[in-house]
Amino acid sequence: MATPQRLKDLAPERVSAAIAADPRLIVPIGTCDAHGPHLPMGCDTVLVDRLADDLSAEFGILRAPTVEYGVSADAARGHPRASSVRKKTLHLLLNDLLASWERAGVREFIVLTANGDDAHQEAVATVMTEAARVRVVDASAANVTGFGADAQGLSRGGEADTSLMLFLAPHLVDMRLAEQYTPDVSNRRPGVWGWARTSREPPRAAGPDAPTAAKGESLYAHIRGRIARRILASTTGAE
Repeated sequence: MATPQRLKDLAPERVSAAIAADPRLIVPIGTCDAHGPHLPMGCDTVLVDRLADDLSAEFGILRAPTVEYGVSADAARGHPRASSVRKKTLHLLLNDLLASWERAGVREFIVLTANGDDAHQEAVATVMTEAARVRVVDASAANVTGFGADAQGLSRGGEADTSLMLFLAPHLVDMRLAEQYTPDVSNRRPGVWGWARTSREPPRAAGPDAPTAAKGESLYAHIRGRIARRILASTTGAE
């Protein structure tokens, strides 16, 4: 079974060989903010970390270490548990990182994130390189109709979000603490992942609408498959 090619685990010669064979690099960007009282602060990081590993293994390309902090609207509003960097900080950090990897021979970056906050998206979307291509992939923007989303999109900390974590990191989910969670959506960009403005019911413990690991597995496979088909399988890694 194929294993991910984690840049941080490889000796320099193996990194050079991997870039020479396929000059693409997956760069996962996480966040640290609340998704409800029953879910971990690092939901977005858990998702992009797993996606980066699986896509690296599937396509045999390098993946960079995960950047565990992004730009959080919750932190900007003073929520004490959210951790964030400024938009400018994330932008400059990514510019520096991509420049160093570009000098090492990387010709295409797949920047993988799952945070729909406007400032975060802007910081990631405006990253600059000398000549290398940058493709920003927002896993949270995948079309997830039929996977726990209603007409308003997915509710943060709701059925689909919780199902994903029950599949990816069940030991970090405490359904006993699940309750109504109403995030501030004023700085969220609209999208099919979205932050539901009208459906704000807490995840149910039982019944057809209850989050489950099986639903999370199906949703994760759907998101991973769309990224694989639309981004990675569509390029060869060559100039």
